Amino acid sequence: MRARTTAAIAVAALLGLTACGSGGGAGDDGPITLRMTTWSANEAHVTLFREIADEYRKSHPDVTAITFDAIPFENYTTTLTTQIAGGNPPDLAWVLENAAPDFVSSGALAPLDDTLRGTDGYNFDELAPAATKLWQADGKLYGYPFSTSPFGIFVNTDLVKAAGAQAPAELIAANQWSWENAAKLAAAINAETGKAGLVVRDFDYKGWDNLSTVWTGWGAQAWSEDGKTCGFDKPEMVEAMRFLHRATFTDKAFPGPGTTADFFAGEAGLTVTQISRASLLKDATFGWDLVPLPAGPKGEYAVIGQGGLGVLKKGRHADAAADFLAFFTNPTNSAKLAQFFPPPRTSLLTTETLAKTNPLLKPEQLEAVVIDGISTGVVKPSHTGQAELSQAVRSALDPLWKPDADVPAVLAGVCAAIDPLLAE
Repeated sequence: MRARTTAAIAVAALLGLTACGSGGGAGDDGPITLRMTTWSANEAHVTLFREIADEYRKSHPDVTAITFDAIPFENYTTTLTTQIAGGNPPDLAWVLENAAPDFVSSGALAPLDDTLRGTDGYNFDELAPAATKLWQADGKLYGYPFSTSPFGIFVNTDLVKAAGAQAPAELIAANQWSWENAAKLAAAINAETGKAGLVVRDFDYKGWDNLSTVWTGWGAQAWSEDGKTCGFDKPEMVEAMRFLHRATFTDKAFPGPGTTADFFAGEAGLTVTQISRASLLKDATFGWDLVPLPAGPKGEYAVIGQGGLGVLKKGRHADAAADFLAFFTNPTNSAKLAQFFPPPRTSLLTTETLAKTNPLLKPEQLEAVVIDGISTGVVKPSHTGQAELSQAVRSALDPLWKPDADVPAVLAGVCAAIDPLLAE
């Protein structure tokens, strides 16, 4: 059995505690208060959540309060699992995609199928299979993928013009939007303007899984589909990492270690991130565009990040929580949430629907990045025991971020570090 970190152990330990039932029926006869943990304290997000909760309570007077407990993203999973292990679980919780395998396999979450299918007008069958796959086990759905957000590239078109280079939109029209050309563009921006070229947001030489937005174009994977075999030493990954290393240390297309640059503050020419960041451009003082990820040697591709919403079996009111989840994610409320969180509902994945709630984005941007991305994208790397795996990969990759790094040797070292964790 693979080793696990404290956070993963806390989730896995719930197997014995949750086997006896949902734990939610006994307290649902009297006044009910529900608590949902999130990783967003964004005022617009919270306002919408409260509006939906208030609407729900109008027809459910036994639910006296619904609160939204924002936990900082950086330590979200650790804090959540600590609450669970300490006997203070929320009723509902957002779950990161990289923690999904632990939460789903541990038995910590209640199955949602019966409640969702039994809710009038829910239209359960329109949930996209590609979006729900990560949240299923043994034919049951344990988390609703409320946010299925593809990665794209935001472009500062003013910096592109200042560099005298072709814009990504022009390269796309000429069928030349590739990672090699994206790196050339980023290097030109850095050389001509002094600004950073291309930033993979939230990577910062720590969040290595964000590099999957690049290496997937080479057909590389962190590990095999069954999670048992390391993929870092495979030829596809070696070539992808050679590209990243050269683009960083030779071409200066990517900012190097210790350099920070915020695209949304005008400090970089391009950034890889999710479309939900578009709200940061509401008051932008520069021209911008949004385009799909460039093609890699294996062709065009898409990568998505996900957040799932689940009901904790050991929450005080699991049955009521599941009912609220069904209301929170029904077609009407999913359409409202779509302005921030791309939904898994196929009926809402249209340019007309998404344009109503994403006024900053053009229909063609929504079609190319969001709709096509959700239909074809692969989810960022996830695995049981993800916390320990992530730390092991990060430590083993540290020697790569030096100008004279031996790329194949470093990647072989990554596999040596995580092979014991991948083995059953």
